[in-house]
Amino acid sequence: MSATGAPLPRARGRNWQLAVTAAVVLTAGWVVAAHRHTVDAGTDRLAVADRNWLVAAGAAALATWVCAAVAQQGAVTERLPAGRLVAAQFAAGAANHLLPAGIGASAVNLRFLTRCGVSTARSATALAVKAAVGGLVRFALAVVLLLVSPPTLRISPVVPRAGVLLAVAGGIAVAATAVAICRPLRRGTGRAASRVLADLRAVHGRRARVCALWGGSLGFALVHAGVLIAVVRALDVSVPAGHVLLAYLLASGAALLLPTPGGLGSLDAALVLTLTAAGAPGAAALSAVFGYRLLTAWLPLLPGLLVLALLTRRSVL
Repeated sequence: MSATGAPLPRARGRNWQLAVTAAVVLTAGWVVAAHRHTVDAGTDRLAVADRNWLVAAGAAALATWVCAAVAQQGAVTERLPAGRLVAAQFAAGAANHLLPAGIGASAVNLRFLTRCGVSTARSATALAVKAAVGGLVRFALAVVLLLVSPPTLRISPVVPRAGVLLAVAGGIAVAATAVAICRPLRRGTGRAASRVLADLRAVHGRRARVCALWGGSLGFALVHAGVLIAVVRALDVSVPAGHVLLAYLLASGAALLLPTPGGLGSLDAALVLTLTAAGAPGAAALSAVFGYRLLTAWLPLLPGLLVLALLTRRSVL
C-alpha cells in the first residue's frame, strides 16, 4: 500500500492478472458445460483412437522437455548439468500450470540457474532471451506457412489475415514478457545494459550455444505441434499436417495474449477454433485438444510437482 492507502502498481497488476485468469477459466467452464454432449462425444472418440498414434504423441510430449532444456542451455554460456536441467524443465512445466503468464516456469528456471552459479541478473537475461527467441521462431514459422504456401495452407478466407495479426500480437506479448523479466536490469545505469549485450554476444559467439538456443526453440514448437498432429491422426481426422501445424502456431500465439496458467482456457479455445477452421469436425477438434492437453499438461502435472518438490528438497532449486 502507498502512503495514501492506494494499492501499489505491482499489486494492481497482480489483481488484474488474477481477475482475467478467473474470467477466462469461468468462461471456459461455462462453454464446456453448455456443450456437454459435444464434449462427451469427443471424449468417447478419443477412447477408441489409434493406440499407435497416441503412443507417438506421448513420445513427442516427452521430447518437449528435452527441447526446452536444450534451448535453456543455449541461453547461457556456462555448461549446465544435463540431467538436472531436463528435470528442472519438467518441474517448470508443472509449475507453469499453477501460476499465470508463465510465472511458475520462469521462477523455477531462475532458481535453477542461480543454483548453478549464474548470477540473478544473467539468469533473468537468459530467460528473457529464451522467451524472445521462442516467440520469434513461432512467428517466423507462422509467417512462412501463411505466406510461402498459401494455396495448401489456406484454412479459411479470414484466418490467414487474422493469423498474421495473432502471430504478430503473440510475438509482441513474448517481447513484453521478456522486457518485464529484465526490468530489474534496466533500473541501473548503462552498466546493466552493457552486461546484457555482453551476455548476448557471448552466447551468440559460440556456435554450439546458437544451435542449442535456436534449434531447441524450433524443436520445442515443432514437437508440441507434433503432439497435436499425432492426436489428430489417432482420431482419423482428415486434416493435413500442415494445417494442424498452422492451427497450433496461431492458437499458441493468440493464447499468449491472456495470462492464464499454462494457457488454460485461452489455448484450448483457440486450438478448437483453429482446428475447426482447418476442417476438423467440432467433436473431433475437442477430442484432439483434450488429448493434447492430457499428454502435455494433465498427466505430467502430478509427477512434475513431485519432481519439483524433490529438486527443492535436494537444493537443486
